[in-house]
Amino acid sequence: MTIPALRAIIFDFNGVIADDEPIHFLAFQQALAEDGLALTKEEYYGIYLGMDERTCAGALLEATRGQHDPARVQWIAERKAALFASLTETRKPPLFPRVVEFVMRASARYRLAIASGGRRQQIEFALHGTPIEKAFAVLVSAEDAAIGKPDPAIYHLALARLNEAPPRPIPAIQATECLVIEDSLAGIQSARSAKMKVVALATTYPPDQLAAAHLVLPSLEHVSLDSLESLFKD
Repeated sequence: MTIPALRAIIFDFNGVIADDEPIHFLAFQQALAEDGLALTKEEYYGIYLGMDERTCAGALLEATRGQHDPARVQWIAERKAALFASLTETRKPPLFPRVVEFVMRASARYRLAIASGGRRQQIEFALHGTPIEKAFAVLVSAEDAAIGKPDPAIYHLALARLNEAPPRPIPAIQATECLVIEDSLAGIQSARSAKMKVVALATTYPPDQLAAAHLVLPSLEHVSLDSLESLFKD
């Protein structure tokens, strides 16, 4: 039996599946303001987007005040999560157009995972009741990875869990057989450091800022699986 060159697709979530990056920014901005810190849209999108709450808060504290304060970082992260929950309580973050169709097609051919700096509850809430709620064999969230993006740990963990999830793939899936779909600069760096191919979606950044990815697309609309497999051909 011939083993296909592409065997798994690992999705980032915010900005790839769910159209919720602006809501995350507003929640972070308010949480930081309550702690006396300012965060502009330009700073968030230019530096911090793609990081999980702890990594973002910690980096911002060190950049602005030269502080390493785990307790304060934890407070900011928890407050941001509470604000995000409040902002989405009556209106669930929408999924991007055609994402459901793409994921359904991909799930028939590959093993799928989510590897996100978002919280598990936020991801499960956004997926609940959708046709792709059960499409992913693995969900790795901020709670699972000790270090967030741009470190590759979250993608290493997603691959390890894909190989553990029943039915176990034989032979085990390798990093070079995985495709990551991302929207952030930190996410692209994370996936490439994990030795995985990366498709970047220009849903958050303009295409010219995503050149580090192997392929840049405007969205998942009208994307064929065969075109993605071509990235794995020598």
